[in-house]
Amino acid sequence: MSRHPLMKSAALPRFFFSLEDVLVKNLQDATERICELKGSQMAFHALVPAVIEALSTAARTRLMLSFEAHAEAARTALLHADISDVVLTSFERDIASNRTLLQRSDTNGHAGLPATVDALLLTTTRITTFAGDQFLTGASGFFYRRGDRLFLVSNRHVFDDPGSGHSPDRLEIEVHTNPEDLADHVVVSVPLYRDGLRRWREARDASGAVDIAAIDLSAGILPVDALLQAFDKTHLEGRDEVVAIGDALTIVGFPLGFDDTIHHLAVAQSACIASAYGIRFRRLGCFLTDARTHRGSSGSPVVRRRVNGHSAVPAPSWQLLGVHSTRMENRAIDQARDESPTLNRAWYADVLETLTGDS
Repeated sequence: MSRHPLMKSAALPRFFFSLEDVLVKNLQDATERICELKGSQMAFHALVPAVIEALSTAARTRLMLSFEAHAEAARTALLHADISDVVLTSFERDIASNRTLLQRSDTNGHAGLPATVDALLLTTTRITTFAGDQFLTGASGFFYRRGDRLFLVSNRHVFDDPGSGHSPDRLEIEVHTNPEDLADHVVVSVPLYRDGLRRWREARDASGAVDIAAIDLSAGILPVDALLQAFDKTHLEGRDEVVAIGDALTIVGFPLGFDDTIHHLAVAQSACIASAYGIRFRRLGCFLTDARTHRGSSGSPVVRRRVNGHSAVPAPSWQLLGVHSTRMENRAIDQARDESPTLNRAWYADVLETLTGDS
């Protein structure tokens, strides 16, 4: 027996009522979920500042570098995803907010470096070498961080150079302690030997010794309020940028011991890449620069300003290409008629990841 048409129409309202109930319930569930997510987000926003404020300046700098790298990776993924502009806008807004949060003053009330001071200058320190209490030489060095370990990097011949009879047993470095007054600093003594064994690490490659060495500073050698910046592996990355002959470089150090004697900041010299970058000059692990350098610059970082660096990052937006070593000597020139070319060895900095790895 077929149903009466009225019976069919009478069932329709019940069907629509049921569908409406489902939609209302789904809307209620979605609203509750959105509220839960909002509450979780607020709790997260309360936690993040507390964590950041508990970090030291050095740890916050490392966090900023990592944050920027992950943000760039997420941005790339979002730009290739099928999402709305609302998501992108929200993402960039929160990235900017978190970046600002990371740049806030630390728990000591330090407001960070003055805006006119490039953080690159805080990567570099003056090195003075001694044999006992006897002063030997002055040089330059810079800080490199590998995980939780901090290293001082310079030339191997600064730590030891048997060919010239240079054999110090300790060195001294200068470290800033107050971002509000860069004149405040301490001199830290770093022993080069322990129980008769050298504490520094040397690098070698297929062609022999590389004129780069690093010594571990992470064992409580520096004061707790040390104000410094350190390079790390992110500064070695090319980020798809082409490095080529003629590119502008900066060499930061203490030529002839010269610096800002009040604020104890290094000075920068301009240079260009003077040999084929990526090629081992004369089969050595180095390339050439054309800066007019002097004694005391040994161990200076050789850097290139990044094209795609983030100006808001407090850490240096530089690419670490090399470690300045010595001027090239050309014995074939006529000393009476020719001037020695102002060319220098810069040893490729990518060896630092091997040099500072687990030994």
